[in-house]
Amino acid sequence: MKKLTKSRDNKMVSGVLAGIAEYFGFDPTLLRIIYGAATLIGVGSPFILYIVLAIVIPEAPINGNTKNPKSYGFKPGAKGPEHHAPRKEAEKVKEEDWSDF
Repeated sequence: MKKLTKSRDNKMVSGVLAGIAEYFGFDPTLLRIIYGAATLIGVGSPFILYIVLAIVIPEAPINGNTKNPKSYGFKPGAKGPEHHAPRKEAEKVKEEDWSDF
């Protein structure tokens, strides 16, 4: 089942218009042009509608799995933070050394 979500791949501001275009299956650039023209002409209140949609429409899942909303950000086989290289220590600098300024 298809679900309306904000686009993660094709966003200009928050991904609302690209998400709507992807949902209905047409070019996001065309929808952006229509939205810009409607904003300039003053049809309704597209700016307020965009803000409301940006708040209401959920983000698309990171891994593309739209069936399980709890899978946001989970990538199977990804190593946890314990597998990262050890952090490097910063070099010690004398407090009196202001030669860089």
